[in-house]
Amino acid sequence: MTPTKYDEPFLAPRSANYIPLTPTSLIRRAAQVYPDYVAIEYGTLSRSWKDTYVRCAKIANALKALEVDRNSTVSALLPNTPHAVELAYAVPMSGGVLNMINTRLKPEEIAFILDHGEAEVFFVDSGLAELAKSALSLAKVKPTIIYCDDTTAPGVDIDNAIDYEDFLRDAAPLSADNMMPANEWDSIALNYTSGTTGNPKGVVYHHRGAYLNALGNGLEWSLPLHFRYLWTLPLFHCNGWCFPWTIAAYAGTHVCLRAPEATAILDALTSADITHMCGAPIILNMATTEAEKQSITLKSPVKCMVAGAAPPAAVLARASKIGFDITHVYGLTEVYGPTAICAWKKEWNQKDDSERATLKSRQGVNYAVQEELSVRDPDTMEQIVPNAEIMGEVMFRGNIVMKGYLKNPDATENAFKGGHFRSGDLAVMHQDRYVEIRDRSKDIIISGGENVSSIEVEGVLYQHDAVSLAAVVAAPHEKWGETPVAFIELKEGMTATGEEIIEFTRQHLAHFKCPRQVIFTELPKTSTGKIQKFVIRDQAKDLFN
Repeated sequence: MTPTKYDEPFLAPRSANYIPLTPTSLIRRAAQVYPDYVAIEYGTLSRSWKDTYVRCAKIANALKALEVDRNSTVSALLPNTPHAVELAYAVPMSGGVLNMINTRLKPEEIAFILDHGEAEVFFVDSGLAELAKSALSLAKVKPTIIYCDDTTAPGVDIDNAIDYEDFLRDAAPLSADNMMPANEWDSIALNYTSGTTGNPKGVVYHHRGAYLNALGNGLEWSLPLHFRYLWTLPLFHCNGWCFPWTIAAYAGTHVCLRAPEATAILDALTSADITHMCGAPIILNMATTEAEKQSITLKSPVKCMVAGAAPPAAVLARASKIGFDITHVYGLTEVYGPTAICAWKKEWNQKDDSERATLKSRQGVNYAVQEELSVRDPDTMEQIVPNAEIMGEVMFRGNIVMKGYLKNPDATENAFKGGHFRSGDLAVMHQDRYVEIRDRSKDIIISGGENVSSIEVEGVLYQHDAVSLAAVVAAPHEKWGETPVAFIELKEGMTATGEEIIEFTRQHLAHFKCPRQVIFTELPKTSTGKIQKFVIRDQAKDLFN
């Protein structure tokens, strides 16, 4: 390319006009501008942004003293406590890579993650110490252990562990100049996928993507300054969808909740002036059901960002009556959590409750900070016709896409084949170019040559008054190859028969889409509230083979 007047050396980037994008700058600004505003609440604990920043800067310097650098993995087994919030800031400040581990994994799964990520430091919650000890006994790595004591959850001691408060007490705060990454492409976090088939994959994020998605959350949700955020979403899930950094950008308040239990959520919503929360549909359903049980409606609307699975329209309609103002987003671990949103249009407010709920259940359009959301034929890579009928694979392209899978070049190349990130989700595109997921590629049921969307069938099941949770999977069938089977968890105190449920679906669906059998059971769930369909699929195979 021939140089032009805009390529003169004196117009090249320099320290005054080009600085790596990183979330660490967001907490620094919050502490400078709003030092006395509350950053963290947990029970009786209340901590300002100034104090939180100083503590995080001390932790960062203490980590550097342990020789943590840009190639170091700092793992953590923590619930949604102040320790977890502080590490979301402190580890990136240190230059290390934060690896928040799912607290509901088995010891052998945690050991795999510690070894695969080559953990050098391991922060452990007191209430999870027994689990951590079991995992460490299986792991090959021998990280430095930092013990995070939560007085509400006492636990066993771990040999040679350093107390969290002792760890930071004697450290000087790391200077602001030493908090910046050398390159915004440097890794900031390592998040492991659920591992439903084989070992989980380690998804690597960079500082640039984390910074942009943090701001994207605020932009798409029209966040106000100093909003009060209830931690109902696990911080280990996509780094809390980047919300620790979003909250810093708006100098909001982290209201920590150790466990997302229905009564605890409702208590916080009615007593702690909560304005915002996030979670999977099951969290919304759980809070809504508890509110209905107690005949409670919220005094002030609480904005709730829902993702993780397509929320059934019936659940959205019920939640709205309680006082939840719902925003539906969509994403995956590989795209930093939410990166698409059902962007609301004012003309939709004129529609009835059912129509609005149906519109809100769409996955929608790309975040402004994500370049592209498309639905494509996975073989030809051509975009599908936006007619709400033809299905294709959801794909992403832009800055809010992972660097790749740690130590897994083949899986990385497959995920990026064709120049886009392939989600594995199957969707249609409406005429207005809003995406609506119909299924995971592995969850589509092919019955007699016809594609049956499990999500479509589940959406009907949720309309039944007695249904609390529903999952539809394929069961083997001698004639049709596969046939839909429904696994249902009933609402407390409600009853229904399988025949009644099947007849109900026949009133709303083509008969070939209706479940041939209904199994009433407690549904297996992940720690983030997703129904574990891979478990149910195995059960269906065993039942009908």
